[in-house]
Amino acid sequence: MKVIYTAENRLLVGNAQNLLEQAGISVFLKNEHAASGVGELSAIDSWPELWVDEADFSKAKAVIEPLFSDEVLASWQCEECGEENEASFEVCWQCQHNKP
Repeated sequence: MKVIYTAENRLLVGNAQNLLEQAGISVFLKNEHAASGVGELSAIDSWPELWVDEADFSKAKAVIEPLFSDEVLASWQCEECGEENEASFEVCWQCQHNKP
């Protein structure tokens, strides 16, 4: 197994975990409750870590790479109603038509 992601913020790690699991990649979460050990452990050693099988590492990296991107994604226009939607929306907020 290999570490694919670690961060101090548990919510960021949870987001990455959800993305990987939705992609069908099995994930092991390590140090989930290690924050209480800070003082005995160094702070960075207590950060939550996501581990994946080595065979899934490349696929997992491709899945979470957009989390680290500074690229601003363009908004999109709904093909059904013509409404402008933010890039993060998977469905049109006006008519609930799927993103093309």
